[in-house]
Amino acid sequence: MRLDHYLVRHISDLSRSGLGKCIRSGHILVNNARVKPGYRLSTGDDILVELPETVESGIVAQPVDFKILYEDESLSVISKPPGLVVHPAAGHADSTLVNGLLHRYGNLPGLEKNRPGIVHRLDKDTSGIMLVARTEKVQRLLSEAFKNREVHKIYHALLLHCPLDTDGRIVAPIGRHPVNRKKMAIRHSGGRYAATRWHILETFATGMCFAEIIIETGRTHQIRVHMSSLGASVAGDVLYGGRIADSAGVRVDRQLLHASTISFIHPETGQESIFTAPLWQDMELVLEHLRRDYSLEGK
Repeated sequence: MRLDHYLVRHISDLSRSGLGKCIRSGHILVNNARVKPGYRLSTGDDILVELPETVESGIVAQPVDFKILYEDESLSVISKPPGLVVHPAAGHADSTLVNGLLHRYGNLPGLEKNRPGIVHRLDKDTSGIMLVARTEKVQRLLSEAFKNREVHKIYHALLLHCPLDTDGRIVAPIGRHPVNRKKMAIRHSGGRYAATRWHILETFATGMCFAEIIIETGRTHQIRVHMSSLGASVAGDVLYGGRIADSAGVRVDRQLLHASTISFIHPETGQESIFTAPLWQDMELVLEHLRRDYSLEGK
């Protein structure tokens, strides 16, 4: 029998994934040696279990709705709904993504920093794909991969106005806004390097357009800041000039930005992994409305 399967029958306080983490961290030994969770036990094997102390984080495990696109013992790929905050912060003490992750998986790496499993984030009203680490090793490796720009992401957005060029690339440093601390801004002095590419897929009679956007860096609010600087704010993004006029015939309740695709090398298997999250329903409905009533094809 596998070691982790054997232990889950005899230790009721931890899930199999939690026990797997303890095995990988060396808190559980077989014949005084570190082994893998899938180690096959033999008669006479001596199993030593020393469970680590639980870190009190103050984060409560709560059922929270999000879509699971893929999961294994080391990581999960989820699709975050719009309106869901990633981790607890001022004004959002609970009912966040991490509350839901703890409810589903139990203990996760990074809990002591109130970031269990988190290696990157999406804004509250941005929907779409996210990676979640389930072991300390994978959290470290994925964090390094993001830092080294080895994780590639594709977004889709509805823009309030079209940029001048159908395809383009903007390189402009981003930093905290000098006056409004809730905003980021292009800061040529003190900002951090940021690069964004775009390709316009569809245009509509309202002046709006549907775009594919690729970020080469991962700065806070990067797409929203860069596209706004081009006069092509993300539709519905009130903070960065994307308020939609009533005359446009479109009503939305959030910035229409979606993280569609993520590609990376799986830290444990070494295999190239690509996952895609379909557009969230509210964004899909707006697109259908624009295509039906404001299409420019044939005009």
